[in-house]
This record gives sequence, C-alpha cells and structure tokens, in this order.
Amino acid sequence: MDRFFALFFTVVFSYLFGSLNSAIIVCRLWKKQDIRDYGSKNAGLTNVLRVYGKGPALATLLCDLAKGVIAVVICRLIVHRAMGIVFFDDPHFIGYVAALFVMLGHCFPVFYGFHGGKGVLLAATTLLAIDPLTCVLSIAVFAVLVFLTKYVSVGSVFAAVAYPTFTFILQSFVYDKGYAVLPNTIVALLNCILIIYLHKPNIQRLLNGTENKFGSKKDKK
Repeated sequence: MDRFFALFFTVVFSYLFGSLNSAIIVCRLWKKQDIRDYGSKNAGLTNVLRVYGKGPALATLLCDLAKGVIAVVICRLIVHRAMGIVFFDDPHFIGYVAALFVMLGHCFPVFYGFHGGKGVLLAATTLLAIDPLTCVLSIAVFAVLVFLTKYVSVGSVFAAVAYPTFTFILQSFVYDKGYAVLPNTIVALLNCILIIYLHKPNIQRLLNGTENKFGSKKDKK
C-alpha cells in the first residue's frame, strides 16, 4: 500500500507541477500575450525565442530548468528519504517516473486545455537531476545535429532517441544498476516516444522541406 501511495503521489504531483507551463506564464506576465497565438503556436522555448526574443526566452529557460529539477528532487526526497521506499533497489527509479509525468503535465497541461509545449528542455532538466552523464551526452547529440542541420526539431528527435539509448548503455556497463536497468530504460523510452510523437508536425514539415531553420524569422507575427 505504501508503494502504491508513493507512485500515486509521484504521478499526481509531477503531472500537476508540470502543468504549470513556463512559456505561457512568462509571456502572459511579460508581454500580456498568449504565446500559443503567435509563431508556430507552440508553448515552448524555441517559439518564445523566435517571437519575443532573448529576454522572455531566458526567463522561460530558467523556469523550465527549475521545474524539471524541482519535480524530480521533491519526489525523491519524499518517496526515498521521507517514506523510505525504493523501487528495484534504485532510488533513481522514482525520479524517472517523476520525469515522465512532469513531461506529460508540461505537454498536456490540465490548466491550459491540455495544450502545452514539446518538452525537450524539460526532458533535459529532469534527466540532469537523475543522470547528469546521460544528460550531457544527449545534449551533445542535440547540439551536434542542430549545428549540422540548423533544424532544432532534428536535434530534438535524435536527442530523444539518445536518452533511453545512453540510459541503457551506461546503466548496463558503467553504473551496473542490475535489474533496475530495464524499468529505468522503459520509462526513459516512454519519454522518448512522447517527444517524437509531439514532433510529428515537424517531422512532416522536414519531409516536405518546409520546416524553419534555427534563427528563421518566417514564423514571427
């Protein structure tokens, strides 16, 4: 029963906390506008940067950095430290669950009609709180692909694939997580699938040759 409550708390808290969309809140407070009405109409960092520039984008970045880390840290403190519950002999597992549901809240926020951002930045910050090395490697994949292609969406999709890939490799051969490797990788894979699913329009535009490159002004209003 305690384990069920621990999971229930993690799922509900992380989802509701994730539903506090940083891009929407920052743009409403700063510009008195809804970011979802402008540019690509996506409530994410890239669209904030393209539409409003560096100031609001930096504020969004800092809020999302804090949101991902806070969700994982609070769930681990309550479940692992306060309740003394550990799943699969790995205190990090509950962090992966928190990361998935804070992502779901961010992408499908209950407070904003279930229409939010694509969660790439948030995935990075939650992963930073769980596994810094996998985070660094995934960000490196993102940076290299964006540098080579100039498409943020390409970097995002490949970084999403790198997330469960590096999780499995490092936990199998470097961290020696034992039987926690599979559940951790499965939850990481669900995060990957979520990010790719939310990038379906970008993938279609890439195939059509109509996707905007990083720094493009075409989608501004």
